[in-house]
Amino acid sequence: MKQIVVHCEQGLTKAALLEDGQLTEFYMERPASKQLVGSIYKGTVVNVLPGMQAAFVDIGLEKNAFLFIDDLLPAHLDKQPAIKPSIAELVEEKQTLLVQIVKEPIGTKGARVTTHFSIPGRWLVYMPEADYVAVSRKIESEAEKKRLKQLADELRAPGEGLILRTVAEGESREALEHDLHVLRKRWDNIKKKAETRNAPAEIYRDLDMMPRLVRDIFTDDVDEIIIDERSKGDEIMREVREVSPKLAERVKIYDARAPLFEKYGIEEQLDKAFRPKIWLDSGGHVIIDQTEALTVIDVNTGKFTGSVDLEQTVFETNMEAAEKIARLLRLRDIGGIIIVDFIDMEREEHRHTIVKRLEELLKQDRTKALVIGWTKLGLLEITRKKVKENMDSLFFEPCPYCGGKGKAYFRKGCHKY
Repeated sequence: MKQIVVHCEQGLTKAALLEDGQLTEFYMERPASKQLVGSIYKGTVVNVLPGMQAAFVDIGLEKNAFLFIDDLLPAHLDKQPAIKPSIAELVEEKQTLLVQIVKEPIGTKGARVTTHFSIPGRWLVYMPEADYVAVSRKIESEAEKKRLKQLADELRAPGEGLILRTVAEGESREALEHDLHVLRKRWDNIKKKAETRNAPAEIYRDLDMMPRLVRDIFTDDVDEIIIDERSKGDEIMREVREVSPKLAERVKIYDARAPLFEKYGIEEQLDKAFRPKIWLDSGGHVIIDQTEALTVIDVNTGKFTGSVDLEQTVFETNMEAAEKIARLLRLRDIGGIIIVDFIDMEREEHRHTIVKRLEELLKQDRTKALVIGWTKLGLLEITRKKVKENMDSLFFEPCPYCGGKGKAYFRKGCHKY
């Protein structure tokens, strides 16, 4: 059973993805916290740094955006020069550029931008200047991959690039062609608007959270989407009928007295998932410590003593922790470098099984994640694409006393104590 549960209140929208009643993904949007990734801006180059092979671009946000040379060179690797030129040969100060945000401002860093534009649709991602075709790796059938790639090659114009999304599996030529037509028209409107606006200016912004969820998550494998506000529900119904009419009957309006998130146990699951120490069903636990550079996860047996021997107890705890960690990475949207300190295992087969299980679970993650492997110190290294602040930032702010460290220096007579 896969459900999307949506709660609306005073300009705040919360959405939860449940799989067999278990919370796996969570989204929240306020009017002032719209997603920036995917937005296209007309900006002005304010600084070119040949030593860093990068430039800073004023796109009208609080901090200037960062543009790396690889995001200026052609998207197709075969079209890139054999020897990478200096960025000073490609852009100069005061030059205007059309750029797209690929990574939101995080901490003290500004947004990262690119000139490799991509505009997602229901079935396709349209890349106007990429000149290649790619098919989602999550489509397992080789015959279907071949069919979709052939269709995309027939539909695209010279120079255009297309990515066939996972939901395109089994779709007709007509559906893909219609999606491509809409995306081409959207790109033409972006170019026309950019010609008439002075930099810095926002030219295009991706869909708000709810339409984006309908486009990206509400697929055939979702049994129902439940929302507790009728006007929003009607809006979702209209959007679903446009992109996938057969799913319209799965949109349900919730009008019972009990709060929606309480009925489905979402608030309780959120509370447990965002604690520093998360208990496992066996009695073991994991501790999550996030910094700007990386996230460290520590696995402990806790109250679990097992029933066979120490090695088996450790292995069972680590396997349960692996399942929990894969879920928490998605739910808390943890990105960047992740180091997991599993309990030491003596058997190589157990270590191998842990890695394989994590890889299987992370395939279900819509954000690209990769298990790198074990370090010489016995730690497991994972990377997960980071495009915005971790979900923690929506719920917490640094403590004014300890600055977010969890410890405060005690001085006798300090007025704070």
